[in-house]
Amino acid sequence: MRLSLGFSPCPNDCFMFDAIAHRRIDLEGLEFDLVIDDVEALNRRAFAREIDVTKLSYHAFAHCVSDYALLNAGSALGRGCGPLLIAARAVRPDEVSRGTLRIAISGQSTTANLLLSLAFPEARQKTALLFSEIEEAVLDGRADAGVIIHENRFTYAARGLHKVSDLGEWWEHETGAPIPLGGIVVRRSISLATQQAIERVMRRSVEYAFAHPVASRNFVRAHAQEMSDEVMRQHIELYVNHYSIDLGPDGRGAVQILFERAIAAGIISTDPAAGSDQAVFVPAAS
Repeated sequence: MRLSLGFSPCPNDCFMFDAIAHRRIDLEGLEFDLVIDDVEALNRRAFAREIDVTKLSYHAFAHCVSDYALLNAGSALGRGCGPLLIAARAVRPDEVSRGTLRIAISGQSTTANLLLSLAFPEARQKTALLFSEIEEAVLDGRADAGVIIHENRFTYAARGLHKVSDLGEWWEHETGAPIPLGGIVVRRSISLATQQAIERVMRRSVEYAFAHPVASRNFVRAHAQEMSDEVMRQHIELYVNHYSIDLGPDGRGAVQILFERAIAAGIISTDPAAGSDQAVFVPAAS
């Protein structure tokens, strides 16, 4: 069976998906056509139901849970790995709360934007840019502040930018839960047996990546553009962890808390995680 498979060019995704992309593991007869794109572009593809299996922002997943189920493997979720709100000058958090700052974000349906909206509900002057363009937009004055994700958290200080707020730190203080950033989802129209096979393949791919960390190096580097080896290593270590192998109760609970907070803030209208885990997750094979 041929399936489209979407993930971002970021080091953590390339690290996790390398074994699938290069058939280093048992794919259980599945064939994957790779779609490598920015996560907000992947979010839009999922909204249009254009892709079978894909990386998705958890914020976006809340809006398309009727079409996609979440795998327990492959997530970017953890502690100390949240997006950062940065600025070209020292900005106090109370200035953000006034709602007067122009803030660059990496996409309306990203979890980074959702966390910004939860932490600073008055901050509504937002402009969506490609995540790699946000630092430059802040530096050249097109934005007063920006929410950075991925490898930019390792580079912003060297460019003279200032941290205003660590949105992941805010989340952990508020909830005590790890930060759910993005997960891997599969179309519900695909048979349950195939969904469960995809779950096994995804977990096998992450486990292979951990067991053979050098194997993915060329694939990661090919998509990391001008990123240094050290930044690539830091990126992978930050976003790929035991939750990437299996969300477990803590990970699944964090997703539920994120949905509950988004409902309470009026960002989503109904609880996509209501009822049993099977309403959201691919059920385990019996």
